[in-house]
Amino acid sequence: MRTKIKYVAAFMALLALAFSGMTASAQTKKAKKVLIVVTSFETVSADIKTGLWMEEFAAPYYYLIEHGVEVTVASPKGGKTPIDPASISEQLIAPISKRALNDPETQRKLNNTVKLNTVKAKDYDAVFYSGGHGPTWDMPDNAASIALIQSFVEQQKPTAFVCHSAAALKNVKTKDGEYLIKGKTVTGYSNDEEVAGQTGAKGAFLLEDMLRGRGANYQKAAEKWTPFAVQDGLLITGENPASSQITVEKLLATLNSK
Repeated sequence: MRTKIKYVAAFMALLALAFSGMTASAQTKKAKKVLIVVTSFETVSADIKTGLWMEEFAAPYYYLIEHGVEVTVASPKGGKTPIDPASISEQLIAPISKRALNDPETQRKLNNTVKLNTVKAKDYDAVFYSGGHGPTWDMPDNAASIALIQSFVEQQKPTAFVCHSAAALKNVKTKDGEYLIKGKTVTGYSNDEEVAGQTGAKGAFLLEDMLRGRGANYQKAAEKWTPFAVQDGLLITGENPASSQITVEKLLATLNSK
């Protein structure tokens, strides 16, 4: 009887060990890593401040981590990313932005971003560029950003951009020397939205004009400031702050389908 009990106990222990190993393996297999890129640019002039539009970071960040994704935050200069004051103003702040402002761990990541030229596409499953007018200034000619996007594309990994962060695509080219977005269906903050919001002076250029000028098939929502995102292969773009959520949803859905 004792021998039988010992065999049963041993069998149960082996079964538990095997199950725990399978569970750990499954968790490891499911774990995804996404790089979120934010701006380091803050001052346009003495009277005009810009930076990261908080909702365009907070919405994708929380959506990803709540779905078990490991997130690293990087910026051109590293360290603290500037936040556009308007994005956390009483009139415009989104609920998800309030959450980010009051979350010590989120603030730690935004205050200690990794320097962009130290990250490699091979270490991540996808990249998400957050917007604000800041990226129109420090992304288009940033060699590290251009090379990073090219690497993600060459490795056939999803790349997502929301609002003005699509400015980072301006000078990205394919191996054939063509602009990456030539002939691609994309969206981004529209001229109508810039004019209506009187924000044109905050950017280095009008995003819609740049996208069209690079040969992209530019699309936008029927109504200003409403959620709108498009996907062309592994390239995903969202029009405005309200599009942050649907843009990251497309990104994660693409990741999960691979």
